[in-house]
Amino acid sequence: MGTAITVDVREGDLEPGDLDAAFARLREVDARFSTYRPESEISRLLRGDMREHECSADVRHVLALCDDLHRTSGGYFDARGHRTDGGPDPTGVVKGWAVEEAAWLIAEAGAHRFAINAGGDIVVRGGVGPDEPWRVGIRHPRIADRVAAVVRLRDAAIATSGAYERGEHIVDPHTGRAPRELLAVSVIGPSLTYADAYATAAFAMGMDGPAWVASHPGYGAFAVTVDERVLRTPEVDPLLDR
Repeated sequence: MGTAITVDVREGDLEPGDLDAAFARLREVDARFSTYRPESEISRLLRGDMREHECSADVRHVLALCDDLHRTSGGYFDARGHRTDGGPDPTGVVKGWAVEEAAWLIAEAGAHRFAINAGGDIVVRGGVGPDEPWRVGIRHPRIADRVAAVVRLRDAAIATSGAYERGEHIVDPHTGRAPRELLAVSVIGPSLTYADAYATAAFAMGMDGPAWVASHPGYGAFAVTVDERVLRTPEVDPLLDR
């Protein structure tokens, strides 16, 4: 989906083809979900050439997840209603879900300490060393070569939503307009699938977003407002590299 993905394995008994299998899974997901590939299942759904019950188990699972997120976010995560054609676009969750699928394959293959970085959305297993967590920088939303914070993570995930990379691609589904209160929101938690989706919903919510993220056990948020103030929930404080 146009995202550069890197894998950093620090410990594990991997065979030469194990990482190939993980990347093959990512390519499979891209072939099914990409809105830029005319032959993908999502593109066929958008054109009306396919119905949801005819889709693969992967697509049906992700669309059901999107519907659940729509309910739990009060409509701020909206994979269906914001497109002009009304068709589904699960982009706000599928990247995190796909990377988590790849992480599961790598872990099953025998890796114990590794990180996967998909365009800044990151999942880590174990630490960078036996007693050392991974240090992950949260990019400053206005200064590309600076970080707004660094967090120390073990067995966790972090995902960021904002308008600084892809422009105003997230809209508030209740108003149809791009959110104006936040520059970016990063969500940290145990699952990249949900961190990715929660970051999207929280960015659309604006100032209420971080508190909504924190209402989910195990998840915290770090946000930068349009006037460059930092909002963070208590779950993030012990993770900051000060």
